[in-house]
Amino acid sequence: MNTVEAIKDKRKIEDMKKVLKAHNHRDYLLFVLGINTGLRISDLLQLTLGDVLDQKNRPAQQIVIKEQKTGKERKIILNDVVRKALQEAIASKKDVQLGDYLFKSQKGDNRPISRVQAWQVLNNAARAVGIEGRIGTHTLRKTFGYHAYQQGIDITLLQQLFGHSAPSITLRYIGITQDDIDQVYVSMCL
Repeated sequence: MNTVEAIKDKRKIEDMKKVLKAHNHRDYLLFVLGINTGLRISDLLQLTLGDVLDQKNRPAQQIVIKEQKTGKERKIILNDVVRKALQEAIASKKDVQLGDYLFKSQKGDNRPISRVQAWQVLNNAARAVGIEGRIGTHTLRKTFGYHAYQQGIDITLLQQLFGHSAPSITLRYIGITQDDIDQVYVSMCL
């Protein structure tokens, strides 16, 4: 199995958002929700409208999920970007049922898109904006971690969030390389 990479360039992220939003709201929401929550694709694809809407059928402030891989319950706060994408995706749907999958397949029945279809959506958008590295569904999770780390989130907090046994594993996972470490020495001028 090939290892995928985080999308480190914020301009490429914005370009992917534009490409995906032009395609459809569902695919845009998949990308936005993934890079803003760090959820695994298996957990993203199982979300229903009822999971992400409050009692007034508006985007919820937070969601609670049970992770498929670990069985652990997680509370995730949804930021304004995610909530706006949710609102747009819901507004684009014709018949909204709380039991419908958030990333519903267009085949007519109530089932989510497949992991392969999610991979194709992400890869097509990445290629359209000139990203040549290995991109996959796990790219969403790694992109979340990379940018959280770049914004100053402590690596041990990310380690806990990802369920890794050591900070070194998390650094490697999110794509912090020796070049990134070397840049710290180059930029330090006290």
